[in-house]
Amino acid sequence: MVFYQNITHVVVYVVEMTGEGIGFGKAILFNEHFVVYGVPAIVSAIGQYTLARVNPSSSSDIILKDNRDATPSYKEDKSEQQKDSLNRILAKMGIDRNNAEIEIELGGNLYAASGIGASAASCVAIARALSQHYGLNLTDEEINDIAYEGEKGYHGTPSGIDNTASTYGGLIWFQKNDTNVMNKIRLSTPVEIVMGNTGKVANTTAAVAGVRERREKNPEKYQKIFDRAENIAYLAKRSLEEENFREIGKLMNENHKLLQQIEVSSRELDFLVNIARESGAYGAKLTGGGLGGNMLALTPGKDLQEEVANAIEKEGFKVLKTKIGVVREGII
Repeated sequence: MVFYQNITHVVVYVVEMTGEGIGFGKAILFNEHFVVYGVPAIVSAIGQYTLARVNPSSSSDIILKDNRDATPSYKEDKSEQQKDSLNRILAKMGIDRNNAEIEIELGGNLYAASGIGASAASCVAIARALSQHYGLNLTDEEINDIAYEGEKGYHGTPSGIDNTASTYGGLIWFQKNDTNVMNKIRLSTPVEIVMGNTGKVANTTAAVAGVRERREKNPEKYQKIFDRAENIAYLAKRSLEEENFREIGKLMNENHKLLQQIEVSSRELDFLVNIARESGAYGAKLTGGGLGGNMLALTPGKDLQEEVANAIEKEGFKVLKTKIGVVREGII
């Protein structure tokens, strides 16, 4: 699909424009890792986002200023992946970085950490800001395609679930296929959650590769786990549509057990999951690539959200109090 072919002409006329764009953070409620193999997953945008600004620059090369708050060493550990990601985005959009003469600045209120969709949010935000700067008026579908290409720089072969949630917002049923299936799940109102940060920067590429290797060695064992994960997805979809949050919490707990069985949890994640459950969370599980990063606790109501967040903070971990089911209109 070529829809950027006239970009060199656009630059001449809009070089003084400032472009802005946002990308949501995300929380995977069900079936991270399983989604890579076509198992349905459920993901939601959260109330925090990355903001990208594109400004004219006198430098012939592109300057990227990353001003996001982040887990210690996150930005340093991801720096080479970030460069690869940006190059992929520029190539997809047909922008020559050697003649772009722009500066890209990243900010917003999404804490950059593993498991929260930070890379996807930055890809979506950058794509939107570049689209505005160059006057391209790209659709959400086109932004999502570009962001998916950018995600390859971070994750190798991403499922596409993160950039989809980051682009469209809301609560999404997602299934990876030749043509990805994406259906919105409607909630009457966004629901409170707590995300607890282990403080460990996760390598999602390594985690995905590990699952693939173990699955190839133990196909029968893994097929049973994957079959149950698929069953959980359909049960969770129905419970979300009915807004039966107690049942959703139970299914989250079971989903975490499956993720433990495919060896993508960690001691820190299990510790935070247990604290959340003991403090009254309806359910809790790891979220994202695992092996570090963040966990997710379902805590409907501000009082329960506060109680669970305080319990995690008392153990010395950072928390994010946010909501699932957030749409873009509620952010800007």
